[in-house]
Amino acid sequence: MSSSLVNAQVVDVINQVQLATMSPQVVLTSGAGKAYQSVAQSTAIAVQDAADALRNISTIATTAAGVAMAQLLATGDDKYAKVLDKAQGMMQSATDDFSKIGTTAATVLKEFPAG
Repeated sequence: MSSSLVNAQVVDVINQVQLATMSPQVVLTSGAGKAYQSVAQSTAIAVQDAADALRNISTIATTAAGVAMAQLLATGDDKYAKVLDKAQGMMQSATDDFSKIGTTAATVLKEFPAG
């Protein structure tokens, strides 16, 4: 049986790679970076969801306003003007929600440690 010796330079390279990739500081920094990326992705998804909700509410409000306007023009009944006000209020509320979600997401990401 023959014993094989590993070149000292190879052992040194392996040790240096382990130190470079597995030192506590590297592991901590890498973990913090991954956590930051996860939070960044989550905040981006929250903003995308808010944009989708705003778009959907806009579609509903625009449709309701169109129907109400047609009925107002056809009948002259002021009750349809109230629907227009409600549709406008719906859009304002959705826009405010979108703004709050965007601002909160930006604050969460800004305050989260990047590593």
